[in-house]
Amino acid sequence: MINFYSFLHFILYFFFGRYLFFSWGIFLLISLSWELLEIFLPFQFAVETFENKFSDIIFNTLGFYLGIKSKRN
Repeated sequence: MINFYSFLHFILYFFFGRYLFFSWGIFLLISLSWELLEIFLPFQFAVETFENKFSDIIFNTLGFYLGIKSKRN
């Protein structure tokens, strides 16, 4: 499922890959930990289906990958 937050996930992780991290291990730890944490957060933005969580991880990965690629070029 793609929504406005999908775009935000992409931009955030692009920024992480471009300017902050260079490690896939750190990326996976932060990305997966956040999605797990959202299960327990009592805020409306964190209420989503598991399909949406999977989609968020896809957008995180794509953003991070492209961020790293843009850094190397």
